[in-house]
Amino acid sequence: MEETASGGAFGAILDGLTWFFGNIAMSFWNLGYAVTHPSSWLNWTDNEAVMRFVYYGASMELFFVVLTTFLVLTIIGMWRHNFMWGMVRGLEAFHNSVGRIAAWAGLIMVLQQVIIILVQRVFARPDLAFGFGVPVSFDVSWWSEELKLYNAIVVALCLAYTFVQGGHVRVDLVYSPVSYRTKKVIDMFGSLFFMMPMATLMWLYSWFFLWRHLIVPKPSASEGLERLVMKARALRWNVETIAFSPNGFSAYFLFKILIVLMCGFIFLQGVVFFWRSYLEWKEGPESEGKYHDHDKVEAGEEAYDHAEF
Repeated sequence: MEETASGGAFGAILDGLTWFFGNIAMSFWNLGYAVTHPSSWLNWTDNEAVMRFVYYGASMELFFVVLTTFLVLTIIGMWRHNFMWGMVRGLEAFHNSVGRIAAWAGLIMVLQQVIIILVQRVFARPDLAFGFGVPVSFDVSWWSEELKLYNAIVVALCLAYTFVQGGHVRVDLVYSPVSYRTKKVIDMFGSLFFMMPMATLMWLYSWFFLWRHLIVPKPSASEGLERLVMKARALRWNVETIAFSPNGFSAYFLFKILIVLMCGFIFLQGVVFFWRSYLEWKEGPESEGKYHDHDKVEAGEEAYDHAEF
């Protein structure tokens, strides 16, 4: 009985390893096929291509392509540190740029709120028009609800930027008293086992949450590629335009897009943080903060880096 059980466990482990490395090997072919046949998933005039895009956007195939790409780039970066530093600097610069641009949505939100108050209280107008030539005109309640979109832009697109800047609040239980190298090991562990897996899980949920509000028949995460391609015959665009109040904001699908972008940015920043933590662990304390592009502020307005309780 014990020999049978141990043999079954060994066989299960062997099957799991075979499945894992088989998917790693297949990811090279899948990536090559996707790059050389873009019309099969990017030609959105073809309903089947749309359904392939929906399926592969949260598929096991995409997961292993991303995982393999991460492993290959990490191995190359461990061999050539300059290459890894280049990826770190490039992705951090990308997140900084996106965040700094998205942060202006906060100012737009404030200015629009002031205009709405003036229109309602001073001019007693029921609508508001913006633009030149052919202005965009909606009810005041539409513009009031649209303010949520600016808030969502700041939250979704500035999360990774705030992480790069060290602006997230961190609850420190064991981090501060340990040695420098132990801190970097904790950072790498957190990236691999918390940040990236959580971002992946949120992506899987948000991806189909987005597409269920864009097309019908509604796709499901439990459906395979063949089933979704069959549904393509009845596919039509059905973009969500239902407001929560009469004359209210009617483009709530934009919030779903922002959720997907947020998950992608968090995952990318998890990868970058792992690479930076590895390089700082490998090269020693003198490399801490190397190539960091921190925002400059005036004296007395310094940001609270790595705020802790």
